[in-house]
Amino acid sequence: MHAHLKHDFAALDAILDRARELAGAYLEGLDTRPAAASLPPGVSAHIALPEQGVGALAALEQFHRDYDAMLSGSPGARYFGFVTGGGTPAALAADWLVSTYDQNTQRNGDTCASLIELQAVDMLRQLLGWPSAWTGTCVTGATMANYVGMALARQWVGHHYGRDVAAEGLHGLPPVPVFAGSAHSSTFKALSMAGLGRQSIHALPQQAGREAFDVDALARLLHERGEQPSIVVASAGTVNTVDYDDLAALAELKQKHRFWLHVDAAFGGVAAASPSRRALMDGIEAADSVTVDAHKWLNVPYDCAIAYTAHLPLQLEVFQNQSAYLPAPEAVPDHFLHLAPENSRRFRALPLWMTLQAYGREGYAEMVERNCAAAQRLGELIAGDPRWRLAAPVRLNVVCFAPAGADAAVVARMQKALHADGTAYVSPSSLHGQPILRAAICNWRTTMDDIDRTFAALQRLKP
Repeated sequence: MHAHLKHDFAALDAILDRARELAGAYLEGLDTRPAAASLPPGVSAHIALPEQGVGALAALEQFHRDYDAMLSGSPGARYFGFVTGGGTPAALAADWLVSTYDQNTQRNGDTCASLIELQAVDMLRQLLGWPSAWTGTCVTGATMANYVGMALARQWVGHHYGRDVAAEGLHGLPPVPVFAGSAHSSTFKALSMAGLGRQSIHALPQQAGREAFDVDALARLLHERGEQPSIVVASAGTVNTVDYDDLAALAELKQKHRFWLHVDAAFGGVAAASPSRRALMDGIEAADSVTVDAHKWLNVPYDCAIAYTAHLPLQLEVFQNQSAYLPAPEAVPDHFLHLAPENSRRFRALPLWMTLQAYGREGYAEMVERNCAAAQRLGELIAGDPRWRLAAPVRLNVVCFAPAGADAAVVARMQKALHADGTAYVSPSSLHGQPILRAAICNWRTTMDDIDRTFAALQRLKP
Protein backbone atom coordinates (compact mmCIF):
# COMPACT_ATOMS: atom_id res chain seq x y z
CA MET A 1 0.00 0.00 0.00
CA HIS A 2 1.27 3.47 -0.88
CA ALA A 3 2.70 5.27 2.14
CA HIS A 4 0.20 8.14 2.04
CA LEU A 5 -2.74 5.76 1.71
CA LYS A 6 -1.47 3.70 4.64
CA HIS A 7 -0.96 6.80 6.77
CA ASP A 8 -4.34 8.33 5.84
CA PHE A 9 -6.17 5.10 6.59
CA ALA A 10 -4.69 5.13 10.08
CA ALA A 11 -5.46 8.84 10.49
CA LEU A 12 -8.96 8.75 9.01
CA ASP A 13 -10.64 10.11 12.14
CA ALA A 14 -8.34 13.15 12.15
CA ILE A 15 -8.92 13.72 8.45
CA LEU A 16 -12.70 13.63 8.80
CA ASP A 17 -12.55 15.80 11.92
CA ARG A 18 -10.61 18.43 9.98
CA ALA A 19 -13.09 18.25 7.10
CA ARG A 20 -15.87 18.77 9.64
CA GLU A 21 -14.03 21.80 11.07
CA LEU A 22 -13.67 23.35 7.62
CA ALA A 23 -17.32 22.66 6.78
CA GLY A 24 -18.48 24.11 10.09
CA ALA A 25 -16.42 27.26 9.61
CA TYR A 26 -17.85 27.71 6.12
CA LEU A 27 -21.43 27.34 7.34
CA GLU A 28 -20.89 29.62 10.33
CA GLY A 29 -19.47 32.27 8.03
CA LEU A 30 -22.25 32.23 5.45
CA ASP A 31 -23.83 35.39 6.81
CA THR A 32 -20.65 37.40 6.22
CA ARG A 33 -19.31 35.56 3.16
CA PRO A 34 -20.07 37.21 -0.21
CA ALA A 35 -23.25 35.72 -1.61
CA ALA A 36 -21.39 35.06 -4.86
CA ALA A 37 -17.62 34.79 -5.12
CA SER A 38 -15.41 36.26 -7.84
CA LEU A 39 -12.34 34.56 -9.27
CA PRO A 40 -9.19 36.68 -9.07
CA PRO A 41 -7.54 37.50 -12.40
CA GLY A 42 -4.91 35.13 -13.63
CA VAL A 43 -6.22 31.94 -12.00
CA SER A 44 -5.20 29.04 -14.22
CA ALA A 45 -7.13 25.87 -14.99
CA HIS A 46 -3.79 24.06 -15.25
CA ILE A 47 -2.20 22.62 -12.11
CA ALA A 48 0.76 20.26 -11.98
CA LEU A 49 -0.02 16.70 -10.90
CA PRO A 50 2.21 15.84 -7.90
CA GLU A 51 4.45 12.81 -8.26
CA GLN A 52 4.17 11.50 -4.68
CA GLY A 53 1.13 13.37 -3.43
CA VAL A 54 0.94 15.24 -0.14
CA GLY A 55 -1.57 13.17 1.85
CA ALA A 56 -5.16 13.97 2.77
CA LEU A 57 -4.62 16.51 5.55
CA ALA A 58 -2.13 18.52 3.52
CA ALA A 59 -4.47 18.43 0.50
CA LEU A 60 -7.34 19.68 2.67
CA GLU A 61 -5.22 22.55 3.94
CA GLN A 62 -4.02 23.37 0.44
CA PHE A 63 -7.57 23.62 -0.89
CA HIS A 64 -8.70 25.68 2.09
CA ARG A 65 -5.75 28.06 1.77
CA ASP A 66 -5.93 28.56 -1.99
CA TYR A 67 -9.64 28.32 -2.81
CA ASP A 68 -11.84 29.02 0.22
CA ALA A 69 -12.21 32.67 -0.75
CA MET A 70 -13.42 31.62 -4.20
CA LEU A 71 -16.40 29.69 -2.85
CA SER A 72 -19.74 31.47 -3.11
CA GLY A 73 -22.20 31.63 -0.27
CA SER A 74 -24.79 29.82 -2.39
CA PRO A 75 -26.19 27.74 0.50
CA GLY A 76 -26.89 31.00 2.33
CA ALA A 77 -30.00 33.07 2.84
CA ARG A 78 -29.32 35.77 0.23
CA TYR A 79 -28.17 33.79 -2.78
CA PHE A 80 -31.12 34.47 -5.08
CA GLY A 81 -29.50 33.58 -8.41
CA PHE A 82 -31.07 31.16 -10.88
CA VAL A 83 -33.20 28.78 -8.74
CA THR A 84 -30.74 27.58 -6.14
CA GLY A 85 -31.91 26.07 -2.89
CA GLY A 86 -29.64 25.37 0.04
CA GLY A 87 -29.38 22.17 2.01
CA THR A 88 -31.52 21.63 5.08
CA PRO A 89 -29.61 20.35 8.12
CA ALA A 90 -31.10 16.88 7.67
CA ALA A 91 -30.30 16.78 3.95
CA LEU A 92 -26.73 17.97 4.57
CA ALA A 93 -26.10 15.29 7.19
CA ALA A 94 -27.49 12.65 4.85
CA ASP A 95 -25.35 13.89 1.97
CA TRP A 96 -22.20 13.44 4.05
CA LEU A 97 -23.26 9.86 4.70
CA VAL A 98 -23.94 9.17 1.03
CA SER A 99 -20.23 9.27 0.19
CA THR A 100 -19.38 7.20 3.25
CA TYR A 101 -21.88 4.48 2.40
CA ASP A 102 -20.96 4.64 -1.32
CA GLN A 103 -23.89 2.50 -2.45
CA ASN A 104 -24.63 1.90 -6.12
CA THR A 105 -28.40 2.33 -6.25
CA GLN A 106 -29.30 -0.04 -9.06
CA ARG A 107 -31.91 -2.36 -7.59
CA ASN A 108 -33.10 -3.97 -4.38
CA GLY A 109 -30.94 -6.90 -3.38
CA ASP A 110 -27.64 -6.33 -1.64
CA THR A 111 -28.45 -2.86 -0.23
CA CYS A 112 -31.40 -0.87 1.09
CA ALA A 113 -30.48 2.07 -1.18
CA SER A 114 -33.13 1.29 -3.81
CA LEU A 115 -35.75 0.81 -1.11
CA ILE A 116 -34.89 4.24 0.31
CA GLU A 117 -35.25 5.74 -3.16
CA LEU A 118 -38.68 4.16 -3.60
CA GLN A 119 -39.75 5.54 -0.23
CA ALA A 120 -38.30 8.99 -0.92
CA VAL A 121 -40.00 9.48 -4.29
CA ASP A 122 -43.27 8.18 -2.84
CA MET A 123 -43.11 10.53 0.15
CA LEU A 124 -42.50 13.44 -2.22
CA ARG A 125 -45.46 12.33 -4.33
CA GLN A 126 -47.58 12.36 -1.16
CA LEU A 127 -46.30 15.80 -0.17
CA LEU A 128 -47.31 17.25 -3.53
CA GLY A 129 -50.61 15.36 -3.79
CA TRP A 130 -49.75 13.62 -7.04
CA PRO A 131 -51.29 10.32 -8.27
CA SER A 132 -50.42 7.15 -6.36
CA ALA A 133 -50.05 5.21 -9.62
CA TRP A 134 -47.03 7.26 -10.67
CA THR A 135 -43.54 5.88 -10.23
CA GLY A 136 -40.44 8.02 -9.82
CA THR A 137 -36.73 7.74 -10.54
CA CYS A 138 -33.97 9.92 -9.10
CA VAL A 139 -31.69 11.53 -11.67
CA THR A 140 -29.10 14.29 -11.53
CA GLY A 141 -31.28 17.31 -12.28
CA ALA A 142 -34.13 18.79 -14.28
CA THR A 143 -32.22 18.43 -17.54
CA MET A 144 -31.94 14.69 -17.12
CA ALA A 145 -35.53 14.40 -15.84
CA ASN A 146 -36.76 16.30 -18.89
CA TYR A 147 -34.66 13.98 -21.04
CA VAL A 148 -36.37 10.97 -19.46
CA GLY A 149 -39.74 12.53 -20.26
CA MET A 150 -38.78 13.20 -23.88
CA ALA A 151 -37.30 9.73 -24.32
CA LEU A 152 -40.54 8.16 -23.07
CA ALA A 153 -42.58 10.45 -25.33
CA ARG A 154 -40.42 9.39 -28.27
CA GLN A 155 -41.08 5.71 -27.48
CA TRP A 156 -44.80 6.40 -27.18
CA VAL A 157 -44.82 8.10 -30.58
CA GLY A 158 -43.01 5.11 -32.05
CA HIS A 159 -45.71 2.77 -30.76
CA HIS A 160 -48.28 4.81 -32.68
CA TYR A 161 -46.40 3.94 -35.87
CA GLY A 162 -45.80 0.32 -34.89
CA ARG A 163 -42.13 0.87 -34.11
CA ASP A 164 -39.94 0.16 -31.08
CA VAL A 165 -37.82 3.30 -31.36
CA ALA A 166 -35.54 2.26 -28.50
CA ALA A 167 -34.60 -0.84 -30.51
CA GLU A 168 -34.92 0.35 -34.11
CA GLY A 169 -34.27 4.10 -34.00
CA LEU A 170 -36.19 7.02 -35.49
CA HIS A 171 -35.17 6.55 -39.14
CA GLY A 172 -38.13 6.71 -41.47
CA LEU A 173 -40.64 8.03 -38.97
CA PRO A 174 -42.40 11.31 -39.69
CA PRO A 175 -41.26 14.25 -37.53
CA VAL A 176 -43.32 14.83 -34.40
CA PRO A 177 -44.08 18.39 -33.26
CA VAL A 178 -43.38 19.40 -29.67
CA PHE A 179 -45.73 22.19 -28.62
CA ALA A 180 -44.63 24.46 -25.76
CA GLY A 181 -44.92 28.01 -24.53
CA SER A 182 -42.08 29.12 -22.27
CA ALA A 183 -40.09 25.90 -22.30
CA HIS A 184 -36.96 25.86 -20.17
CA SER A 185 -33.67 25.67 -22.05
CA SER A 186 -33.11 22.16 -20.67
CA THR A 187 -36.10 20.98 -22.71
CA PHE A 188 -34.27 21.93 -25.89
CA LYS A 189 -31.20 20.06 -24.68
CA ALA A 190 -33.36 17.04 -23.81
CA LEU A 191 -34.90 17.03 -27.28
CA SER A 192 -31.43 17.17 -28.78
CA MET A 193 -30.25 14.20 -26.72
CA ALA A 194 -33.41 12.24 -27.49
CA GLY A 195 -32.88 12.64 -31.23
CA LEU A 196 -36.08 14.62 -31.70
CA GLY A 197 -34.13 17.82 -32.30
CA ARG A 198 -34.27 21.31 -30.86
CA GLN A 199 -36.14 22.51 -33.93
CA SER A 200 -39.04 20.15 -33.20
CA ILE A 201 -40.40 22.70 -30.71
CA HIS A 202 -43.28 24.78 -32.04
CA ALA A 203 -43.63 27.87 -29.86
CA LEU A 204 -47.21 28.54 -28.82
CA PRO A 205 -48.45 32.12 -28.39
CA GLN A 206 -48.41 33.31 -24.81
CA GLN A 207 -51.32 34.85 -23.00
CA ALA A 208 -51.18 38.63 -22.79
CA GLY A 209 -48.62 39.77 -20.24
CA ARG A 210 -47.86 36.22 -19.15
CA GLU A 211 -45.54 33.30 -19.87
CA ALA A 212 -48.40 30.75 -19.91
CA PHE A 213 -49.41 29.63 -23.38
CA ASP A 214 -52.76 30.04 -25.13
CA VAL A 215 -54.53 26.69 -24.75
CA ASP A 216 -57.03 27.55 -27.49
CA ALA A 217 -54.16 27.98 -29.95
CA LEU A 218 -52.86 24.56 -28.94
CA ALA A 219 -56.33 23.03 -29.38
CA ARG A 220 -56.48 24.30 -32.96
CA LEU A 221 -53.08 22.82 -33.78
CA LEU A 222 -54.00 19.48 -32.23
CA HIS A 223 -57.25 19.43 -34.20
CA GLU A 224 -55.24 19.94 -37.39
CA ARG A 225 -53.05 16.98 -36.42
CA GLY A 226 -56.07 14.68 -36.27
CA GLU A 227 -55.01 11.24 -35.06
CA GLN A 228 -51.30 11.95 -35.52
CA PRO A 229 -49.40 11.97 -32.20
CA SER A 230 -47.92 15.12 -30.71
CA ILE A 231 -45.91 16.06 -27.63
CA VAL A 232 -46.91 18.95 -25.37
CA VAL A 233 -44.51 20.40 -22.81
CA ALA A 234 -46.25 22.43 -20.11
CA SER A 235 -44.66 24.59 -17.43
CA ALA A 236 -45.68 24.29 -13.79
CA GLY A 237 -43.66 27.27 -12.77
CA THR A 238 -41.73 29.13 -15.48
CA VAL A 239 -38.24 30.11 -14.42
CA ASN A 240 -38.71 33.86 -14.81
CA THR A 241 -42.13 34.52 -13.29
CA VAL A 242 -43.31 31.15 -11.86
CA ASP A 243 -46.25 31.18 -14.26
CA TYR A 244 -48.29 28.01 -14.77
CA ASP A 245 -49.79 26.66 -17.93
CA ASP A 246 -53.44 25.67 -17.54
CA LEU A 247 -53.03 22.01 -16.65
CA ALA A 248 -56.76 21.54 -16.03
CA ALA A 249 -57.52 22.71 -19.58
CA LEU A 250 -54.77 20.42 -20.91
CA ALA A 251 -56.34 17.50 -19.05
CA GLU A 252 -59.60 18.21 -20.86
CA LEU A 253 -57.78 18.40 -24.21
CA LYS A 254 -56.35 14.95 -23.60
CA GLN A 255 -59.87 13.59 -23.69
CA LYS A 256 -60.18 14.80 -27.29
CA HIS A 257 -56.70 14.70 -28.81
CA ARG A 258 -53.76 12.34 -28.94
CA PHE A 259 -50.67 13.85 -27.30
CA TRP A 260 -48.06 13.07 -24.69
CA LEU A 261 -48.19 15.61 -21.86
CA HIS A 262 -44.88 16.34 -20.14
CA VAL A 263 -45.02 18.81 -17.24
CA ASP A 264 -41.83 20.61 -16.28
CA ALA A 265 -42.47 21.31 -12.60
CA ALA A 266 -38.78 21.58 -11.76
CA PHE A 267 -39.24 24.02 -8.92
CA GLY A 268 -42.81 25.31 -9.24
CA GLY A 269 -44.19 21.87 -8.48
CA VAL A 270 -42.96 22.18 -4.90
CA ALA A 271 -45.48 24.98 -4.37
CA ALA A 272 -48.00 22.16 -3.94
CA ALA A 273 -46.38 21.41 -0.57
CA SER A 274 -48.55 24.30 0.65
CA PRO A 275 -52.25 23.35 0.53
CA SER A 276 -53.16 26.94 -0.34
CA ARG A 277 -51.02 26.73 -3.52
CA ARG A 278 -51.96 23.25 -4.69
CA ALA A 279 -54.75 24.43 -7.01
CA LEU A 280 -52.07 25.86 -9.31
CA MET A 281 -51.51 22.30 -10.47
CA ASP A 282 -55.08 21.13 -10.87
CA GLY A 283 -55.07 18.70 -13.79
CA ILE A 284 -51.51 17.47 -13.34
CA GLU A 285 -52.88 13.97 -12.86
CA ALA A 286 -53.33 13.84 -16.66
CA ALA A 287 -49.58 14.16 -17.21
CA ASP A 288 -47.63 11.30 -18.76
CA SER A 289 -44.30 12.45 -17.35
CA VAL A 290 -43.30 15.11 -14.82
CA THR A 291 -40.02 16.71 -13.76
CA VAL A 292 -39.39 18.01 -10.25
CA ASP A 293 -36.06 19.10 -8.79
CA ALA A 294 -34.98 18.34 -5.23
CA HIS A 295 -31.96 20.66 -5.21
CA LYS A 296 -34.14 23.69 -5.81
CA TRP A 297 -37.07 24.50 -3.52
CA LEU A 298 -36.84 21.21 -1.61
CA ASN A 299 -33.40 22.32 -0.38
CA VAL A 300 -31.54 19.07 -0.98
CA PRO A 301 -27.83 19.47 -1.91
CA TYR A 302 -26.84 19.09 -5.54
CA ASP A 303 -27.54 16.91 -7.41
CA CYS A 304 -31.01 15.37 -7.25
CA ALA A 305 -34.19 15.50 -9.33
CA ILE A 306 -37.06 13.10 -9.88
CA ALA A 307 -38.61 11.94 -13.15
CA TYR A 308 -42.16 10.78 -12.50
CA THR A 309 -44.21 8.86 -15.04
CA ALA A 310 -47.47 7.03 -15.48
CA HIS A 311 -45.83 4.67 -18.01
CA LEU A 312 -43.38 2.37 -16.26
CA PRO A 313 -43.34 -0.26 -19.07
CA LEU A 314 -42.27 2.40 -21.60
CA GLN A 315 -39.48 3.42 -19.25
CA LEU A 316 -38.23 -0.16 -19.20
CA GLU A 317 -38.29 -0.32 -23.00
CA VAL A 318 -36.13 2.79 -23.26
CA PHE A 319 -33.57 2.31 -20.47
CA GLN A 320 -33.20 -1.45 -20.07
CA ASN A 321 -29.60 -2.57 -19.77
CA GLN A 322 -28.81 -6.25 -20.34
CA SER A 323 -25.64 -8.28 -19.86
CA ALA A 324 -24.59 -11.65 -18.47
CA TYR A 325 -23.79 -10.17 -15.06
CA LEU A 326 -26.87 -7.94 -14.64
CA PRO A 327 -30.44 -8.89 -13.68
CA ALA A 328 -32.93 -9.37 -16.50
CA PRO A 329 -35.11 -6.33 -17.19
CA GLU A 330 -38.47 -6.32 -15.43
CA ALA A 331 -41.11 -3.61 -15.34
CA VAL A 332 -40.80 -3.13 -11.59
CA PRO A 333 -40.15 0.26 -9.97
CA ASP A 334 -37.09 -0.82 -7.93
CA HIS A 335 -34.91 -1.93 -10.86
CA PHE A 336 -33.47 1.55 -11.37
CA LEU A 337 -30.68 0.16 -13.51
CA HIS A 338 -33.34 -0.40 -16.20
CA LEU A 339 -35.26 2.84 -15.59
CA ALA A 340 -32.66 5.61 -15.64
CA PRO A 341 -29.99 6.91 -18.02
CA GLU A 342 -27.20 5.99 -15.59
CA ASN A 343 -26.07 2.48 -14.73
CA SER A 344 -23.90 3.63 -11.84
CA ARG A 345 -26.19 5.64 -9.57
CA ARG A 346 -25.18 7.58 -6.48
CA PHE A 347 -27.32 7.14 -3.36
CA ARG A 348 -28.75 10.61 -4.04
CA ALA A 349 -32.20 9.75 -2.68
CA LEU A 350 -30.96 9.57 0.93
CA PRO A 351 -30.84 13.36 1.49
CA LEU A 352 -34.35 13.65 0.04
CA TRP A 353 -35.59 10.82 2.27
CA MET A 354 -33.93 12.37 5.32
CA THR A 355 -35.24 15.89 4.84
CA LEU A 356 -38.80 14.70 4.18
CA GLN A 357 -38.67 12.60 7.32
CA ALA A 358 -37.17 15.45 9.32
CA TYR A 359 -39.59 18.24 8.38
CA GLY A 360 -42.66 16.55 6.92
CA ARG A 361 -45.72 18.23 5.46
CA GLU A 362 -45.80 21.09 7.92
CA GLY A 363 -42.13 21.95 7.57
CA TYR A 364 -42.23 22.18 3.80
CA ALA A 365 -45.54 24.05 3.77
CA GLU A 366 -44.02 26.62 6.14
CA MET A 367 -40.90 26.95 3.97
CA VAL A 368 -42.94 27.55 0.82
CA GLU A 369 -45.16 30.13 2.48
CA ARG A 370 -42.23 31.94 4.12
CA ASN A 371 -40.34 32.16 0.83
CA CYS A 372 -43.44 33.45 -0.97
CA ALA A 373 -44.00 36.05 1.74
CA ALA A 374 -40.37 37.12 1.42
CA ALA A 375 -40.77 37.55 -2.33
CA GLN A 376 -43.90 39.63 -1.80
CA ARG A 377 -41.99 41.82 0.65
CA LEU A 378 -39.13 42.39 -1.80
CA GLY A 379 -41.63 43.13 -4.57
CA GLU A 380 -43.41 45.71 -2.44
CA LEU A 381 -40.13 47.43 -1.53
CA ILE A 382 -39.06 47.59 -5.18
CA ALA A 383 -42.47 48.81 -6.36
CA GLY A 384 -42.35 51.58 -3.76
CA ASP A 385 -38.98 52.94 -4.91
CA PRO A 386 -39.11 55.15 -8.05
CA ARG A 387 -35.56 54.09 -8.98
CA TRP A 388 -36.81 50.57 -9.66
CA ARG A 389 -39.70 48.88 -11.42
CA LEU A 390 -41.29 45.46 -11.16
CA ALA A 391 -41.09 43.66 -14.49
CA ALA A 392 -43.84 41.15 -13.63
CA PRO A 393 -46.29 40.46 -10.81
CA VAL A 394 -44.81 38.52 -7.89
CA ARG A 395 -46.75 35.29 -8.21
CA LEU A 396 -44.85 33.04 -5.81
CA ASN A 397 -41.17 33.17 -4.88
CA VAL A 398 -39.50 35.00 -7.79
CA VAL A 399 -39.16 38.76 -8.16
CA CYS A 400 -38.41 40.19 -11.62
CA PHE A 401 -37.28 43.80 -11.63
CA ALA A 402 -35.03 46.36 -13.30
CA PRO A 403 -33.82 49.93 -12.81
CA ALA A 404 -36.51 52.30 -14.07
CA GLY A 405 -35.88 53.31 -17.66
CA ALA A 406 -32.61 51.37 -17.86
CA ASP A 407 -31.18 49.76 -20.96
CA ALA A 408 -29.37 46.44 -21.11
CA ALA A 409 -25.98 47.97 -20.33
CA VAL A 410 -27.27 49.60 -17.14
CA VAL A 411 -29.01 46.39 -16.03
CA ALA A 412 -25.79 44.43 -16.54
CA ARG A 413 -23.78 47.06 -14.66
CA MET A 414 -26.22 47.01 -11.73
CA GLN A 415 -26.10 43.22 -11.54
CA LYS A 416 -22.31 43.27 -11.46
CA ALA A 417 -22.33 46.00 -8.82
CA LEU A 418 -24.66 43.99 -6.59
CA HIS A 419 -22.44 40.94 -7.11
CA ALA A 420 -19.42 42.98 -6.04
CA ASP A 421 -21.28 44.33 -3.00
CA GLY A 422 -21.61 40.73 -1.79
CA THR A 423 -24.74 41.20 0.33
CA ALA A 424 -26.99 39.31 -2.07
CA TYR A 425 -26.81 37.71 -5.48
CA VAL A 426 -29.46 37.94 -8.22
CA SER A 427 -29.14 36.65 -11.76
CA PRO A 428 -29.70 38.53 -15.02
CA SER A 429 -32.41 37.46 -17.42
CA SER A 430 -34.81 38.85 -20.00
CA LEU A 431 -38.59 38.95 -20.05
CA HIS A 432 -40.66 39.75 -23.15
CA GLY A 433 -37.46 40.95 -24.80
CA GLN A 434 -36.48 43.31 -22.00
CA PRO A 435 -33.40 42.87 -19.75
CA ILE A 436 -34.23 42.26 -16.11
CA LEU A 437 -32.83 41.09 -12.81
CA ARG A 438 -34.51 38.24 -10.98
CA ALA A 439 -34.37 37.06 -7.41
CA ALA A 440 -35.48 33.48 -6.82
CA ILE A 441 -36.14 33.02 -3.11
CA CYS A 442 -36.12 29.32 -2.26
CA ASN A 443 -33.67 28.87 0.61
CA TRP A 444 -34.82 27.48 3.96
CA ARG A 445 -32.69 30.09 5.78
CA THR A 446 -34.19 33.23 4.22
CA THR A 447 -35.98 35.62 6.58
CA MET A 448 -37.52 39.07 6.23
CA ASP A 449 -34.30 40.52 7.63
CA ASP A 450 -32.47 39.06 4.62
CA ILE A 451 -34.96 40.77 2.33
CA ASP A 452 -34.45 44.13 4.04
CA ARG A 453 -30.68 43.74 3.79
CA THR A 454 -30.99 42.88 0.11
CA PHE A 455 -33.12 45.93 -0.61
CA ALA A 456 -30.69 48.14 1.31
CA ALA A 457 -27.92 46.83 -0.95
CA LEU A 458 -30.03 47.67 -4.03
CA GLN A 459 -30.50 51.20 -2.74
CA ARG A 460 -26.74 51.64 -2.46
CA LEU A 461 -26.21 50.92 -6.15
CA LYS A 462 -25.47 53.73 -8.60
CA PRO A 463 -27.30 53.49 -11.96
